[in-house]
Amino acid sequence: MLALSCVMNQSGQTVATGTWLATAGGLFANLQQTAGQTAGIDPALLVAANTSGGVVAKLVSPQNLTIAATAVAMPGSERILLRKVAGHSLAMLAVLCVLVYLQSTAALSWTLP
Repeated sequence: MLALSCVMNQSGQTVATGTWLATAGGLFANLQQTAGQTAGIDPALLVAANTSGGVVAKLVSPQNLTIAATAVAMPGSERILLRKVAGHSLAMLAVLCVLVYLQSTAALSWTLP
C-alpha cells in the first residue's frame, strides 16, 4: 500500500482522483437518498448512517493500518494493529446500529432534521 501511494502521489493520480470524487460527491448522497425514499426509510437517516458507517470502517481500513504501521516505523505490523482495533471497531459499529435504530423509531426521531 505504501509503494502504491507513493506512485500515485508522484504521478498526480491522488490529486486527479480526489478532484474527480469531490465533483461526484453529491452523486453518492443522492443515490443513498433515493434508495431511502424508495425503501420507505428516512433519507436523511440513511445518508447519515451510511456516512457514519464509513467512518467506523476507516479504523480497520488496510490503507489506514499501513499508514499507522509506517508512521511508527513498524512496517509489517498491520496484522497486530488490526487485532488491537478490531474490537473497538465492532463496538463502535454496535453503538452506531443501536443509535440508527433508535433514530428510526419515536425514541430518537426528534434528532433528525
